[in-house]
Amino acid sequence: MGGLRPVYGEVFFHEMQYWANEGYVVFFCNPRGSDGRGDEFADIRGKYGTIDYKDIMKFTDIVLENYPFIDEDRLGVTGGSYGGFMTNWIIGHTNRFKAAASQRSISNWVSKFGTTDIGYFFVDDQQGATSWEDVDKLWFHSPLKYAHKVMTPTLFIHSEEDYRCWMAEAIQMFTALKYHGVESRLCIFKGENHELSRSGKPKHRIRRLKEITDWFNRYLKQ
Repeated sequence: MGGLRPVYGEVFFHEMQYWANEGYVVFFCNPRGSDGRGDEFADIRGKYGTIDYKDIMKFTDIVLENYPFIDEDRLGVTGGSYGGFMTNWIIGHTNRFKAAASQRSISNWVSKFGTTDIGYFFVDDQQGATSWEDVDKLWFHSPLKYAHKVMTPTLFIHSEEDYRCWMAEAIQMFTALKYHGVESRLCIFKGENHELSRSGKPKHRIRRLKEITDWFNRYLKQ
């Protein structure tokens, strides 16, 4: 998962092919919030973690119903940026996934407001709230609020120079999981930014993919 307003298609995506070659069934969808089906479908302002989360869970149910050879007790979830937010959100709202890899994520919309290069208007525009007008709404949509419910072993991958989603977002969620006794790992890439997976140094892109794959192998293949 990436985004916001991403769209998955049938083009070659090496990460998906790599995991399929490792023996995994890889599935993904375009939930509400995605592009390609009009502005109304893509507009989830003020609704992060609600209708989009429901779409992803429903899709997961349908996939499992139609492909019974998939072991529902060994599911993993990963995503970056908005997908990192959604990964953090998912593990705080369901225990159906046995491992997670949260990449360049958002965990706290209160801290996100003051620490992003995307613009001071972004959080207010996307969440319809600020800390001065409705901090409870920002906190409601923050995965960190639900960290005490997480049971899923989670890998956090972040870049030291990520100014879109600052490193503090990953550190907060990682710390919360550690505090509550959840197995977790924080992997920080020096000299990289929000574009690590797309235009990072080749050695770092390889290491990132290895970190995710090793984490999933540890929890999903045993």
